[in-house]
Amino acid sequence: MKAQEIVGKVVEQNQNQNPLSYVTILLKDLKGNLVKATITDENGKFRFKEIMPDEYLLSISYLGFKTIQIKTVVKNTVLDLKIVEMELEEEELEGVTVIAEKPVIQVEPDKTVFNVDGTIGNAGVNGLELMRKAPGVRLDNNDAIIVEGKAGVLVYIDGRQSFLEGSDLTAYLQTLNADTIESIEIITQPSSKYDAAGNAGIINIRLKREKGLGTRGSISSTLTIGDYVRTNNSISFTSRLKKWNMYGSYSNYVGRSTGFLDLYRVQGDKIFDAKTNSEYDRFSNNIRFGTDYYASKRSTVGAMVSFNSNDSDSRSTTITPIIDRATQRIDSILKAPNSSENETRNFNVNLNYRYQDTSGTSLSADLDYGNYIRDRFNNQPNFYTTANGEILNTSITQQITPIHIEIFAGKLDYERKVGKGILETGVKVSQVNTDNTFDFFNEINGESVLNLDRSNQFGYDEKIYAGYVKYNYSRNKWKFQAGLRSETTDSRGILTADNENADETVSRSYTDIFPSAGITYQASQNNSLALLYSRRIQRPNYQDLNPFEYQLDELSFRRGNPFLQPQYTDNIKLSHIYKYTLTTSFSYSFVSDFFAQVTEAVGENTNFLSTRNVADQQVYNLSFSYPFKVNNWWRAYANVYGSYNKYTATNPAFISTSQKTFGLYAQNTFSLPKNYKLEISGWYSSPSIWGGTYETNALGSLNLAIQKTWDNWTVKATVNDILYTIPWSGTTQFGDLFISGSGGSDSRNFNFYIQYAFGNKEVKNAGKRKGGTEDEEQRVGG
Repeated sequence: MKAQEIVGKVVEQNQNQNPLSYVTILLKDLKGNLVKATITDENGKFRFKEIMPDEYLLSISYLGFKTIQIKTVVKNTVLDLKIVEMELEEEELEGVTVIAEKPVIQVEPDKTVFNVDGTIGNAGVNGLELMRKAPGVRLDNNDAIIVEGKAGVLVYIDGRQSFLEGSDLTAYLQTLNADTIESIEIITQPSSKYDAAGNAGIINIRLKREKGLGTRGSISSTLTIGDYVRTNNSISFTSRLKKWNMYGSYSNYVGRSTGFLDLYRVQGDKIFDAKTNSEYDRFSNNIRFGTDYYASKRSTVGAMVSFNSNDSDSRSTTITPIIDRATQRIDSILKAPNSSENETRNFNVNLNYRYQDTSGTSLSADLDYGNYIRDRFNNQPNFYTTANGEILNTSITQQITPIHIEIFAGKLDYERKVGKGILETGVKVSQVNTDNTFDFFNEINGESVLNLDRSNQFGYDEKIYAGYVKYNYSRNKWKFQAGLRSETTDSRGILTADNENADETVSRSYTDIFPSAGITYQASQNNSLALLYSRRIQRPNYQDLNPFEYQLDELSFRRGNPFLQPQYTDNIKLSHIYKYTLTTSFSYSFVSDFFAQVTEAVGENTNFLSTRNVADQQVYNLSFSYPFKVNNWWRAYANVYGSYNKYTATNPAFISTSQKTFGLYAQNTFSLPKNYKLEISGWYSSPSIWGGTYETNALGSLNLAIQKTWDNWTVKATVNDILYTIPWSGTTQFGDLFISGSGGSDSRNFNFYIQYAFGNKEVKNAGKRKGGTEDEEQRVGG
């Protein structure tokens, strides 16, 4: 007898028959033994493959709805259950109606999904703070994202690369309110259909675009009280008609925060004990609007526009006693009351088309354009005094450093059934053009005079041509996928200085092949195994290639490295899933030409920060993830990881090092009477290595939140970093230069959050329509 399929669609029992996503469906034999399990997709559809003809029992369950039991008989044809309606289960608990919820964590074959709505502690926080809670993800002391022990993750928004880097990416993520985020996808082993960039894989932030006919939205505000007061505000909406879907959101960040940085530097025969205190004022805005037109049952045309702005002012005071190592006497003190003004504008537009027929053949096309502009002005007075405060000399400088980046990208993806599997193929072309100006001024007799020896312009152009092929095949308990991606990179960097002798051009052209493969085995009804492999590339950030000398203070500079080489990573991962909840994974990564930010001594007093290829890196990572229900009123989630990082020096000035790191994130959510919820959460990271150079000490955070909901309102109060354990400390050495450093911000703070939801309550939050550049595996593209 030939194996068959069971298909169907689960909807809500009402006039609109809204599709229900993430419904759990268990296929059992008549003795109650589990044969297979699945969940419905975003359209409420489900499919069981390779089912032998027999009698079965289908159990269909979803929180907030009555469980359905269906006895079925599979014969020698496909069994189509068509429409299965689920009835709301209303319990008379003091007027409370049970509302359907998604699980906090969903583990899928190619990614882990962190559903933002699954925990009350997410209400009122921003996108950067959410990263700490995602499984296998942590932030280092510079707010860079670390995944499974590796830096270099690529961040996408709704399947499209953000292209923001460093402090600009941090500022953008802080404008995103959790109200507007549906889920965070962590893709550690991307297949060949994904861009090869991203040493640690891809994090894709999926913004809400609710389903169902009608209009629905929300307005929210978060007040944060730290050393100063700041606020996040947002409004979002979705309006769905029969042929059209429109969605949009606006969010902002307004207020002041503080930070400190202490660097004890030993260089030659001197000690520099620098202590910096800073204040940051920022006003950031994030606007997004999109529309989809359903031209037919098979074709969808879409467009999306987004705009992000960030206006920030910072003031810092650095006091650096300069000490003679032999006598321990203060030779002089450098006082630097610096200020900076920064304006950033980032505009993106996407046009997309998708076609899909009933045979499984699909075609999608995307065109993207991005425009990034940043204007920065730095005023840096430097006063040298004696230990008694007598001024020895003064040096006052200013820098004007505008940056303009334009991004063009287009791609085409095609998918169809071939033989007993699915063939996917596609092409992509992208181009990035950057212009950077660095004007350095010395203040002489009260006037700013351009310093021609230290002023220059840097232009960088990069083109990437990519193509891929991938094949998926399933048989019985086995699933196989293999793919190959090719990327050709052409780049050219041109440094043009006012001093003509300093001009410099660096051109490169190289082609790389990126294989990927995976095997999944359903060993039993409770055990699933997966073995995945992928090869990745991490190209240098545009600013890391810029050879400008950017002054931090009189003694410290930052400069790029136009000869910086990309780093390549080979990843292999073995994972085991027990009863669809407990996930255990082990991964090994080898990173060649690892690049890190290092501090180099120049002369007796000056040091430079630059990015260099310094080592080969090996990363071993073991992690456990387990969401579970203790009882009806207590839910918990725990993610525990341990990693071993080993750096083997390829640069003679770099010291080979290794480090074992242990970390965890845990949360407990308690449902209390009268729609109250209490959540206790926290994270911990043992001593680790930051950026391959800093050996940092342990850090963590303990947080407490309480939430109340009624009608369309949600109110929440949170205390973050109760024990004030987020600030970092560590040491680094490169050559003869040694630094002991520490830093932090006003991370211990109080949040008050309020949200009002409006519109048609029949519109569901369960998922999004698959359109534009999305496909069955929710592909990430540029």
